[in-house]
Amino acid sequence: HDGLPVEYDGIGTMSKSKLNGVDPQDMIDRFGADASRLFVMFASPPEQTIEWADTGVEGAHRFLKRLWTHAQKCADAVRGTGAGVAGTAFDASRADPAVRAARRELHLTLKQANYDYERIQYNTVVSAGMKMLNTLESVPPDVPEAAALAREGLSMLLRVLYPVVPHVTWVLWRDLGFAAAHGDLLDAPWPQVDPAALAQDEIELVLQVNGKLRGKVVVPAGADKDAIEAAARQAPEVIRLAAGAPVKKVIVVPGRLVNVVV
Repeated sequence: HDGLPVEYDGIGTMSKSKLNGVDPQDMIDRFGADASRLFVMFASPPEQTIEWADTGVEGAHRFLKRLWTHAQKCADAVRGTGAGVAGTAFDASRADPAVRAARRELHLTLKQANYDYERIQYNTVVSAGMKMLNTLESVPPDVPEAAALAREGLSMLLRVLYPVVPHVTWVLWRDLGFAAAHGDLLDAPWPQVDPAALAQDEIELVLQVNGKLRGKVVVPAGADKDAIEAAARQAPEVIRLAAGAPVKKVIVVPGRLVNVVV
């Protein structure tokens, strides 16, 4: 301490002249190379600057610990299933509704991650990986086909995150039995979106009454205009707000909303 007043210029750019750089080796020693890489890629798109914060690296480290813990918890079930690495042997017809919904979410997220990789948007790729883990953690392990989902989902997640966190994902790929069955992670085929997984049995439409949002109406995915109108007329919100008055008009915007005028 030299006794001189401290001058603060606000948040600025790291530079040698300002002596305000952060030694990445310090972060690597504390949290590991993968956590440091994860934070840097998640914090901002590559063409933008970031505000460095050690707490961000700590958050990345916590996510990797969650990934490791979930993978080890599922390891026995994953190694014992017969689903292929690409998930082609997954029998969704026998799966619990929660499993089917989770599988759809996984493939939707994979589709977004593929798009983000193509446009070099690594921060949202990491977001996709986090979303995949959240989805896998939400499925009870004892429901039908939960083990097959865990195998397919973890194989997808590890491949999506491999370019970002190569050390953790390589070890988990090996520990879960994927390397023995399908070879090293470096040579594994990129996961493919299954169009069948994206199909829905039911869809939700926004429900409006006199132009104001009142809830949602759920109809079969193949419902035509007449079926959607009938479901909207019978919705509890419509019956309550109509108070016995006849419905004047039902306006259907396919795939989006239905507006009931009373």
